[in-house]
Amino acid sequence: MSILGNRVVRKEDPALLTHGGTYVDDIASPGAAHVVYVRSMIAHGEIISIDTSEALLAPGVLAVVTSADIELPNLFPMIMIDQAMTRPLLARDRVRFVGEPLVAVVAETRAAAVDAAEAVIVDIEPLPALVRPLDALADDAVLLFPDSGSNVALALKHRGDPVSFDECAVVVTLTTVNQRVAPAPIEARSALAWWEDDRLVLEIGCQGPHPIRNAMAEMYGLDPSMVRVVCPDVGGGFGAKAQAPAEALLLGELSRRIGRPVRWSETRSENLVGMNHGRGQIQTITLGGTADGDLLAYRIDVVQEGGAYPNMGAVLPLATRIMASGVYDIPAVEFSSRSVVTNTTSTGAYRGAGRPEAAAALERAVDLFASEAGLDPADVRRRNYVSSDAFPFTTPTGTVYDCGDYVGSLDRVLAAAAYGDLRAEQTRRREADDRRLLGIGLATYVEITAMPGGSEYGSVELLADGTARVVTGSNPYGQGHVTSWAMLVSEKTGIPIDSVEVVYGDTDLVPTGEVTGGSRSLQIAGNAVFDAAGKLVDLARVRAADLLEASTDDIVLDTELGRFHVVGSPAVSLGWSDVAATIVDDDNPLVALSDFTASGPTFPFGTHLAVVEVDVETGKVELLRLVACDDAGRILNPLLVDGQVHGGLAQGVSQALFEEVLYDDDGNPQSATFIDYLVPSAAEFPMFERIEMETPTPINPLGAKGIGESGTVGATPAVQNAVIDALSHLGVRHIDMPLTPQRVWQSLQSN
Repeated sequence: MSILGNRVVRKEDPALLTHGGTYVDDIASPGAAHVVYVRSMIAHGEIISIDTSEALLAPGVLAVVTSADIELPNLFPMIMIDQAMTRPLLARDRVRFVGEPLVAVVAETRAAAVDAAEAVIVDIEPLPALVRPLDALADDAVLLFPDSGSNVALALKHRGDPVSFDECAVVVTLTTVNQRVAPAPIEARSALAWWEDDRLVLEIGCQGPHPIRNAMAEMYGLDPSMVRVVCPDVGGGFGAKAQAPAEALLLGELSRRIGRPVRWSETRSENLVGMNHGRGQIQTITLGGTADGDLLAYRIDVVQEGGAYPNMGAVLPLATRIMASGVYDIPAVEFSSRSVVTNTTSTGAYRGAGRPEAAAALERAVDLFASEAGLDPADVRRRNYVSSDAFPFTTPTGTVYDCGDYVGSLDRVLAAAAYGDLRAEQTRRREADDRRLLGIGLATYVEITAMPGGSEYGSVELLADGTARVVTGSNPYGQGHVTSWAMLVSEKTGIPIDSVEVVYGDTDLVPTGEVTGGSRSLQIAGNAVFDAAGKLVDLARVRAADLLEASTDDIVLDTELGRFHVVGSPAVSLGWSDVAATIVDDDNPLVALSDFTASGPTFPFGTHLAVVEVDVETGKVELLRLVACDDAGRILNPLLVDGQVHGGLAQGVSQALFEEVLYDDDGNPQSATFIDYLVPSAAEFPMFERIEMETPTPINPLGAKGIGESGTVGATPAVQNAVIDALSHLGVRHIDMPLTPQRVWQSLQSN
């Protein structure tokens, strides 16, 4: 019986639920000094002077460093972005957002560093702040990077001919805001750095130590072998810990300067203004089709917020373009985007990273189209899905989908939710003039996972005691890699999962690795481990053949028992411990390596249905039900999938109803604490109703697709559609997220 597909309890949890794991701030480092950053309180201005004299005399202070004191290079954005828009590690000449680091204060204790930081005097001449993305496109807009000559960091054009709506009987147009949100991981950013002779060591909570090692090596002009990056337990990432922040990159210089280890951990308020934000798109969408509901043409134009220093966030419209047409067979699709810089925190990858934005735009457009045409939104969707026999399917923007059954996901959700009964109850409440109106929202999505493709390292070694050790380049931060990789090894070898050790997160122990993001882990790194485990079995068969005095070709492995025997003669067999006895020294190890390369990305899909109740007198929205069918190909462990889906649904719902990063007109953050930035608890959610569905992909041997981000793709538009559906008969056409009571109430008053 295969272990795959079973609800195996996570191996990681006993430690996390007892002593609590080990995070960067838990790591003891005798003699380590503490770093606190003086941050700009002005969104845009010229730095006139920085007076550190009083801070240098403060008790316990070891160093006070400004940009004038360091010679480290600026951080360059991704290659597609205007390369003049670089970021210094500490602000130089000009500040561009509230929260930008200006001065690093190093002291014996954190309290001493905080006190000294307050003694630093910074004189900044304010410049006009550019806060609203559309203002950045104005002809007379102030330039954040004068040498660039524009505030546009990156522009993307549509593929194919411009779309015409002349033949469309029904055309709807809408401008919608996919608002900024904060990743808000429970563990804020933290790092610890020191030098061992001429070698730099960095401990940091991250989504992959190897890319950060390479960035550190480039920053300090070192060979990568002269940098070691270690990632302990991580308290959430959601995409925002994929890259090393400027504050962590500077620690090597600060440690070298004082000749001691240095550590930095930010406060929650620093995190909310300093860590990359997510989303941040203004989308203008036009959708046209026939009166019967056939979708013929779709156009989407995006203005993407890049923030003060554009990088990952500025390129996310590329993912939005890739997924522009979603699950629909729309003949003509047009896409364009401009990513602009503003005097706000930079944007970056956040759970879904460009794909939820594409689904939110299109699913709102489909609901609006159905309303305009007087059709049921479920019927419009079913009528226009890419058919299940059309795969591989190439979209108008050139994306090739691997496989899917979109109708199947819709039908399962409608049946589970009793869609007809819900519509009947909605009608009843409307006819009774009930103050609590019912809304039903649908969203069918498809997303791309493992988008850049690439490869991952994996090895499986048989140890002398008969247990196995996995070494993986994929770094977990909540996904359950230890359990998953142990299951894969057990499936191939028959070694119990409790006898499988998984090693990760240390560039000295793992040869290579990539960022854990884009829902790529199982389908790339997992397949590498699966492949390596198979190779280990082949190597072990050779050893077993010698012990059994038989031909290697005649040796088989009974994975149920974890024993080797000659084919047809199971009575005489050898276990893994017997094979391990042949390992006498380091010269004859039993270890198999794999560097699995994906042949392409995969495309998970699904349908979500949200049921909400809206109080027309107060505008309050209550989410009553969320029914979600998420198809991620072959499921390795349903328990892990449930956890990933539930987390994604919570974040997707939260964007729809609660979360929003706000600035005033001068660029001052208005959501720098959890009092102002609403992060919901479990009490704000119903029990999620998850429907299983598996459509294995032909792209990889496991048939697996990504699942870590799907919940955020479908849940957000489903909930938004549900709220608007509840009020559509009252003339409400659209409400931007988050659908707060105030915003809903104001929309009702204006109709």
